[in-house]
Amino acid sequence: MVIGIGRLFKLVSAESFGSMKFVADKMLGRLAKWLRVIGQDVAYGPHLSGHGLIREARREGRMILTRDHSVTKGNPPDYLLIQSNQFREQLQQVIHACHLDPWKEPFTRCVECNTALVPIAKEKVENRVPPYVFTTQEKFSFCSKCQRIYWPATHQQKMLEELKALGISSS
Repeated sequence: MVIGIGRLFKLVSAESFGSMKFVADKMLGRLAKWLRVIGQDVAYGPHLSGHGLIREARREGRMILTRDHSVTKGNPPDYLLIQSNQFREQLQQVIHACHLDPWKEPFTRCVECNTALVPIAKEKVENRVPPYVFTTQEKFSFCSKCQRIYWPATHQQKMLEELKALGISSS
């Protein structure tokens, strides 16, 4: 299957769709977080621009997400040149261009550090979450790298509503 990636056309196998790893340049922080919300593996940080971005993509086998036209010159690894300044349009572009299913694994990555979240028993978080959260929630996830604890609450529902408002329907 051939897809347009930036101005390049690459042969991409059908099984690679939906399981891509990305590296986002430093201009795309909000996009990186939203891709993490939908379960995508996205490297992101202030050091990721220009040659650092290309190095990271090659080293980890990641597709570059960038707004920087200069990154696309020469012979970069696979990339997607992001067209819009608006994160909603950016998210739509990546989802459609890479055939991602945002409903497949939402809320499975830490939005801050990109680590895969693991379930954690409720009794292990009692002293680490607000009392109200502890009494009203049953399921918790844990980021082993940055130690954050996540739980389903109204913010997750609002994020799901945002995806639906973008016209991204569930499979």
